[in-house]
Amino acid sequence: MTQPKPHRLGDLQFKIMKILWTLNEASVAEIHAELGKQKDLAYTTVATMLRKMEARELVSHRSEGRTYIFRPEIAEDEISRGMIDHLIDRLFEGSLSSAVNHLLTTRDVSPAELKQLEQLIAKKKRGGK
Repeated sequence: MTQPKPHRLGDLQFKIMKILWTLNEASVAEIHAELGKQKDLAYTTVATMLRKMEARELVSHRSEGRTYIFRPEIAEDEISRGMIDHLIDRLFEGSLSSAVNHLLTTRDVSPAELKQLEQLIAKKKRGGK
């Protein structure tokens, strides 16, 4: 069985998708306003990016009068899974243990996070997801 091709998103595309996942749907103006904290991001840039994303079937739109209302067509977990898988394959030659080791040695990990990781590993050992 072949796996679907992972979706690669640029920074702006990912930010737009996060807005759409949160709001479920939004106009270009609403997305632009949410992104408004960034400097020098034109409304037309957001509109152009949404058209490109629609061509890639990441988003779709419906019309409300003259306003396009966009919604996500790809689930957040599908995007994050693809991005993480790509990162692990590219940086760690597919080795999950190398990736986890890297994170544990380069980041501060709280005792609560370590406990949660231990619980996740124990659940996986028992055959859970």
